[in-house]
Amino acid sequence: MIQTYRKRPVSIQAAQWTGDNLQEIQQFMNWAKNYTYDKSYGLIIYTLEGNMHAALGDFIIKGIQGEFYPCKPDIFALTYEVQE
Repeated sequence: MIQTYRKRPVSIQAAQWTGDNLQEIQQFMNWAKNYTYDKSYGLIIYTLEGNMHAALGDFIIKGIQGEFYPCKPDIFALTYEVQE
């Protein structure tokens, strides 16, 4: 049976990757070893779905299980809003 579902409200933490804030991203990711950084290629995050490239401007999201993954800014803006 096909039904309509909506996403449960979940609060997340995120930081935007600017290319100049590697230390901030490292701290946000608790200095975990689930990423690599190469000046010529950028930030690669090892996610549950495989390795993902975080482009400049992407948001790095901490998921509900403590995992990290990149999200494009336009998708992020459609999905999340700042919690007051």
